[in-house]
Amino acid sequence: MKSIKGIYKIGKGPSSSHTMGPQKAAKIFRDRHLDAKKFEVTLYGSLAATGKGHMTDVAIIEVLEPVAPVRIIWEPTLFLPFHPNGMKYVAYNAKGTKTEEWTVYSVGGGSLSEGKEEADTSRQTEVYSLNCMQDIMQWCENNGRNYWEYVAHCEETDIWEYLTKVWNVMKACVERGLDTEGVLPGELNLPRKAATYYIKAKGYRPSLQSRGLVYAYALAVSEMNASGGTVVTAPTCGSCGVLPAVLYHLAKTHEFSETKIVHALATAGLFGNVVKQNASISGAEVGCQGEVGVACAMASAASCQLFGGSPAQIEYAAEMGLEHHLGMTCDPVCGLVQIPCIERNAFAATRALDANLYSTFSDGLHRVSFDRVVEVMKQTGHDLPSLYKETSEGGLAKDYHTYC
Repeated sequence: MKSIKGIYKIGKGPSSSHTMGPQKAAKIFRDRHLDAKKFEVTLYGSLAATGKGHMTDVAIIEVLEPVAPVRIIWEPTLFLPFHPNGMKYVAYNAKGTKTEEWTVYSVGGGSLSEGKEEADTSRQTEVYSLNCMQDIMQWCENNGRNYWEYVAHCEETDIWEYLTKVWNVMKACVERGLDTEGVLPGELNLPRKAATYYIKAKGYRPSLQSRGLVYAYALAVSEMNASGGTVVTAPTCGSCGVLPAVLYHLAKTHEFSETKIVHALATAGLFGNVVKQNASISGAEVGCQGEVGVACAMASAASCQLFGGSPAQIEYAAEMGLEHHLGMTCDPVCGLVQIPCIERNAFAATRALDANLYSTFSDGLHRVSFDRVVEVMKQTGHDLPSLYKETSEGGLAKDYHTYC
């Protein structure tokens, strides 16, 4: 597996696969053709089907247009064989001659692939020798260590500086979201709710206030993402509200130190990395189970660690966080990362806290492993019709076509 830095990417929303990935690809292609006189970009499959709602064209044009004019071609019904999020970049010289044609895929979480090896465009090296959670858990038990210590064992020493930066961006995003009101961009005219939920939650007794605050924090981050604000993928933009909401809430109410929070981020990133390695975190490939489901698993593991869970209990919490999102479709209304995405983040955050509590009551022993659920999630995602994988053609999106 590669570094968990790939799970936590800092950038602008609303979508890691539809905004961050294409923009990254555009930058790579631009730097190879600074003397180009024209660019042509073809978007295929899911990228084309929901690209306008995700501002894919805006992200690409923003990078390429300062060099040369850009033509965007939309092919929503044409799926390239490697991945639903295919792109073809073409550069032309002053004579109108094609100088390069490059096909690349946005495979989730802002990562790119040329169709040979995941994230092969970044030339990242392998950091982790163990690729499944069972082996990692066994390493922890054999060495008397926890998951974050395995991260420390494998990563470069700058990982803690990087995760501290990630945590600071997450906190700032929560706080900006709580302080921002108005309507989200797009045809739905969806009002922001985070500020209202936060005020209302403050008025309830503690037993109800806790859940209300978690809702508010998750809404705050997800609304910032939906409006194109700066967020951290965890593991994607569409699911970026889950982990910050849980960690922000626990840091505020239980006064966990920054060191403990950063260690929890490392553990969460490790679980997300296992899914990315062995299945997918792309909604266009496996549905929302690969985004919100994985985010819930990451937040479940992080919270369980903070409350002193053993490696087995942490693995159990993460397993439940993912298992109970199996089969979740990705059907964004109008291709916007708003309905049902924003509410899903809020509910997944509270479900992560429930998974922690449930696993803490147990001894950590259970029949279905995290690795097995990852395997099932991958197969379930492949079995889902493409209508339910970020095309806005099925599910909830189908009923709202008249609004788009």
